[in-house]
Amino acid sequence: MKNGNRKAVLSLFGCCMSVIWAGYLAFGYPGMMGTYWQEKYDVGAAETGSVVTFMLFALAVSMFFSGRIHMKLGMRKCILIGTVFIAAGMLILMNGKSIYSVYIWGFVTNIGCSFTYGPGLTTAQQWFPERRGLASGIVNFVFGISAAVLSPLWNNVMEAAGYEKLNLILLISIAGTNIIAMLFAATPDKTDGPEDEKAAQNDLTTGQALRTRDFWLIWIIWVFMGAAGISMVSLSKSYALSLGISGIAVLSAFNLVSGCSRIVVGALSDIIGGERIGVIAFAVTAAGYALLPYIGTGAAVMVIAGCVGFGFGTLFTVTGPIASGRFGLRYFGMIYGLIFTAYGFIGGILGPALSGMVLDITSGNYHVVFGYLAVFAFIGAALMYVLQRGSKSRA
Repeated sequence: MKNGNRKAVLSLFGCCMSVIWAGYLAFGYPGMMGTYWQEKYDVGAAETGSVVTFMLFALAVSMFFSGRIHMKLGMRKCILIGTVFIAAGMLILMNGKSIYSVYIWGFVTNIGCSFTYGPGLTTAQQWFPERRGLASGIVNFVFGISAAVLSPLWNNVMEAAGYEKLNLILLISIAGTNIIAMLFAATPDKTDGPEDEKAAQNDLTTGQALRTRDFWLIWIIWVFMGAAGISMVSLSKSYALSLGISGIAVLSAFNLVSGCSRIVVGALSDIIGGERIGVIAFAVTAAGYALLPYIGTGAAVMVIAGCVGFGFGTLFTVTGPIASGRFGLRYFGMIYGLIFTAYGFIGGILGPALSGMVLDITSGNYHVVFGYLAVFAFIGAALMYVLQRGSKSRA
């Protein structure tokens, strides 16, 4: 293996290591702890659903800046900054006295995660510019699958050791893993890899990207599909428990499909285009949500949760190659951060926060919640089709 190829592979490995805990903390931990926080702090579904909303707010605020800092300082320093924020968040959670401490934990923690996920995705595509979909898919695979793999493990730790010890062990594990990631992850320079000079000259700045129709189509897709996808994290366990089935099993099914599908979706996007895959995946999510209120068996609920996970994982995986293909890689991190404002500011409210409020108001009527989430996913599929048609017309 050539030295440049070896360095690229090791850097990709480091990027993957750095997003393990970002994925678990975003998609696994809030769902696992939701019912516990309700009992511990005597709150309802609306309050615990808002935890994810605060986490998304943090991404909306910080993703742009993490992209800018990544351009200046590189991947390794971004991992260090992210680890400091995540550790601070865990310390806040361990000493929390109310649900508000959980909100602060979620906000601070996801600021930290923005310094590993966004820069990691950017770095991976920089090392493999000709296979951006596959590189994005590999990073997103680890990001998504971590919650499915780790949620049952940490649920067992919670039952055996208790809440306080769980968080301490988690803090130590995060710090150790990210230190290893820093040893491998590196941002490529001009001597490292295949930089396409012609393509680099066509890179759009953030201001130029904001003036394009494509940017706003992608942004609105993230509003609706982001809301539909992330809502399953906070709803899966409570809905499963209302049916008398395992909440962790349903959450794991969602995260397992969300994670495993990403590497396949990423590779396929290099061949047939991410837009086409997005239309199919978001339509599957819409159908899944529409059917979910009428499903009462454990296996069937897990399959439907997997359908939602497929759409959500696809959203994360295809957005990177679609955006970098249209706007270039030079300012990708900052542009991707601006796209995330749709997910963080709007999707977080329309998804987890609103769904929790509706459940409280309707005394747990999941038909209403799953119905409007199905509409959201359908809107995402329709807009992705418009984006696909627009790319064909320019070809």
